Amino acid sequence: MERTGVRMPSIELCRSRKRGAGVLGGRRLLVGLVVLLGFGAVAAGTLQAAEPLRVVIKGVEGQALKNLQAALAPPPGLVRDGRVDPEWAERFARQVPKLAVEALKPFGYYHARVEAHLEEIETSAEEVESYLEGVETPAEKVAGGTYRLTVEVHAGEAVRVERVEVTVVGPGAREKGLREQIRDFPLQRGHVLRQDLYEQAKGKLKAHALDLGYLDAEFAAHRLGIDLERNQAEVELTLATGEQYRFGDALIHGAPDYPDPFLRRYLAFAEGDAFSYARLGQTQLNYLNSDRFRDVVLTPRPELAKEQQVPVGIQLVPSARRRLRPGIGYGTDTGARATLRYKDVNLFHRGYEFSTELNVAERQQSLTAEFIMPSYRKLSDHAALRTGYDREDIDTYESRTLFVEGELVRALGGGRLGSVYLRLQQEDFTIGEEDSRSRLVLPGLRFSQRRYDDPLRPRRGYQYRTEVRGTHQVLGSDTGLLQALASANTLQPLPWGFSVFARVQAGATWQNEPLSEIPPSLRFFAGGDQSVRGYGYQTLGPRDSNDEVVGGKNLLVGSVELERALSENWGVAAFYDAGNAFDSFSDYEIFEGAGLGVRRYTPVGPVKVDLARQLGVPDPSYRLHVSIGFAW
Repeated sequence: MERTGVRMPSIELCRSRKRGAGVLGGRRLLVGLVVLLGFGAVAAGTLQAAEPLRVVIKGVEGQALKNLQAALAPPPGLVRDGRVDPEWAERFARQVPKLAVEALKPFGYYHARVEAHLEEIETSAEEVESYLEGVETPAEKVAGGTYRLTVEVHAGEAVRVERVEVTVVGPGAREKGLREQIRDFPLQRGHVLRQDLYEQAKGKLKAHALDLGYLDAEFAAHRLGIDLERNQAEVELTLATGEQYRFGDALIHGAPDYPDPFLRRYLAFAEGDAFSYARLGQTQLNYLNSDRFRDVVLTPRPELAKEQQVPVGIQLVPSARRRLRPGIGYGTDTGARATLRYKDVNLFHRGYEFSTELNVAERQQSLTAEFIMPSYRKLSDHAALRTGYDREDIDTYESRTLFVEGELVRALGGGRLGSVYLRLQQEDFTIGEEDSRSRLVLPGLRFSQRRYDDPLRPRRGYQYRTEVRGTHQVLGSDTGLLQALASANTLQPLPWGFSVFARVQAGATWQNEPLSEIPPSLRFFAGGDQSVRGYGYQTLGPRDSNDEVVGGKNLLVGSVELERALSENWGVAAFYDAGNAFDSFSDYEIFEGAGLGVRRYTPVGPVKVDLARQLGVPDPSYRLHVSIGFAW
């Protein structure tokens, strides 16, 4: 038997697409906008078609083809200033068979025959011009000596696995996770030998053992035997786990202003837990995400372990305790705005947090304050007290609200949060022909879960939020009602740089007084940047006898958005929104909007610029929407 191992190089594959066109108008607007999302890929494919040296591979597909494409990429310098060096190209063509044979071995093809043919193709400037239409690349730069390298692959019979023996010995042999990895080992008898899968599974098995605390885990045997005459392979893999290590004491330094119990709430492990580098990483994230520390260094010391108890040193560098942050911005819903925020993250030297914010916008003004008292037992548990004054003056209504709210929040695991709150508010409002004042004592329950992979540039995940709130005259309120609210959104990646983002909002109200007794803050409206684009903020809903929007008892709004990434920080999107506020389903009228948007991802969240067109109305109009951040 021959023992061998071949590394698989990294793979990068460029795809090309054909140019498409669409006709914009009416309900076909969205179709035309979706077509425009492929423009970036079209330009990339056009440039590829006009490259001076094209490598065409025949006779192989799938992952093996991708590996060959990477292995046979022309070396730097072969093409200079858009022209091929003929002598260098000939030398490269002679090397191709050997390179290709080696690139096929990781996929089980040890008897491959490869032939390479280099030929020059005369390409006129006019022909290249047709490739480069609309692309800023001079045609004369790529006209002339264009070469094609054709690689004919005869893969032959693949080596197949005859025997697989993967075992774990030592104290960790009974670990469920390790047993599952042995059961799901990707190479089984009869399979084509894939050395890349073998190396991946081997590394994954050891990494899992380390994450379970078996820091001395090593492969007592690791043999991949290949018999080229019989076209067979044998896999022998034995992992010796050694003893399991556990977390010892955590020694925290560098933040004497914070009480020790407060600092330990950020630990993702407890003394005696199985040692895990993943938990160390989560601990570091917990400290950094707290907005209290600008640097965190965790140093596990396995060499100092006693009875397999690993001490961990944690060095913290606190950020400024008090911050004053001004800001300016613009949103279509609010208009131009300026903010001033003050924050103290270590009030009374106990880790308590106090913040106050002044927000002045064209249509909204507010002054709020918040005091948060964190629990020393769980990271997300806290009590909060909020108070403030809000004023909103928009086309639909004018409202002035003074409120005080207390909330108790508990973490329920898996990113889930539950809370109970009590809100006292007085609201003076003018809406339609109504001019009134409302006093409410409003208790409620909230439940939410958020599972996005990144807060600023997420690529997949979901979030949902539900709330039930109500009041009655016996509590001292001017009216009695019960409301249920729900919202959800999800982001999912798609092939070729696309992603889809969908959201839905719903609400329902049951009251024992006329709707006129309910203030605008508890009525439902639709329209705006985060609702139905194409319509103004809060301009959709039931109307009174004077045809003025007065809001409704219920809400149902949905949206779907298809985005195409152009680069790491830029993207374009096509969207469709629909929904409305209403009093009953018998009078539920759906308003629709669709359009095209541009996305710029920044450290403070995405900047979104959307052009939306109303659909399904006799005289549709366009509306520009500008917003910053995600609609969490």
